[in-house]
Amino acid sequence: MSNDFDLIAELREDQGKGASRRLRHQGKVPAIIYGAGRPPRSLAFDQNKVLHQLDNESFYSSVLNIKVGEKSQAAILKDLQRHPAKNIIMHMDFQRIVDDVEIKMNVPLHFIGEDVAPGVKEGGGSVAHLMNDVEVSCLPKYLPEYLEIDVSELQLDAMLHISDIKLPEGVEIPSLAQGEENDHAVVSIHVIKAAPVEEEEGEEAAAEGAEGEEAAADDAGDDAAE
Repeated sequence: MSNDFDLIAELREDQGKGASRRLRHQGKVPAIIYGAGRPPRSLAFDQNKVLHQLDNESFYSSVLNIKVGEKSQAAILKDLQRHPAKNIIMHMDFQRIVDDVEIKMNVPLHFIGEDVAPGVKEGGGSVAHLMNDVEVSCLPKYLPEYLEIDVSELQLDAMLHISDIKLPEGVEIPSLAQGEENDHAVVSIHVIKAAPVEEEEGEEAAAEGAEGEEAAADDAGDDAAE
């Protein structure tokens, strides 16, 4: 588990879209923190500092330390809304955590051994990542920043599933308890075949028209010769 991210927050009392819009104009990110049997609280963060920390992949799957004044609260990021066109965070949701209560969190998948996999090195195939993250369940102290998937022995036209992921101590994948139909493939190796190039309908029609004109000209020439 990583707990290296400190987020300095301030409490905010104003609510509603107008208040959030004013905060964003001031270079701040409106947010909310909830959970752990306590009422939700509205917060605000510095936009630039948040953007800088979001560049780190592990931010999304780590226990964060949110500081408000002299008080600190461990939390995880549950939702993040970005502006569709600008590099601006519109809103963030955080969930408070306590040491003895399990949490559910999506963690990224890291694929290793791709360049030495038989399906690539000998079979000439390409690796396809079918999933980029997976939801895990664990106590906060066991939360991994990411999960590794070793594909170094994967053959051509083979794949690995969620159940093939090696889990660290104290970590489970809830979907696997819901039946084999939820054991989805996460990575595969296949030869990517180029699709045949089909002529455009207009080109085909033009070619057929040209052939028809040539045939008509031949027939006319034959008639004239007779």
